[in-house]
Amino acid sequence: MFAVSSVPYGTRTEVTDSDRRKFAEVFKKCDENDKGYLNTEDLKVAVMMLFGYKPSKREVESMMSAAQQNTTGMSLDGFLKSMSTKKAAQLWYDEARQIFTAFDMRYRGFLTLDDFKTAFRLILPHFSERMVIEAFREVDQDSDGLVSYKTLSWPSTME
Repeated sequence: MFAVSSVPYGTRTEVTDSDRRKFAEVFKKCDENDKGYLNTEDLKVAVMMLFGYKPSKREVESMMSAAQQNTTGMSLDGFLKSMSTKKAAQLWYDEARQIFTAFDMRYRGFLTLDDFKTAFRLILPHFSERMVIEAFREVDQDSDGLVSYKTLSWPSTME
């Protein structure tokens, strides 16, 4: 049975000063020849160091164009903003995944309307059934009666 205490309520979703210091250290390590900016190859290495995966060409181009303040590369300020956004999205994604898993009591990889009703009854017992049904319809994007974790909408920073 679903235990309310298993929901990671209050999980950290903010980027800390410690995170920002780590981002600055990685920037310095990846800024070859102390040029004051990261080119696309430097940025790939930095993301690998911080997040443990090689970003796609599209993701790197997107980060560069969003943060680029000059034509040569990404400045420290742009890098800090970009990595903070990425980290906050990752924290949100991790928390959402934990909540979804708590609701998926049968470990099927999807939620049914009955799963929704059970979860809402336990967590928000005064929430009307009509509102639960409306919430379910909102997240059941393809109207197949199932909500899969993979089909949920995520922040645009999640690639």
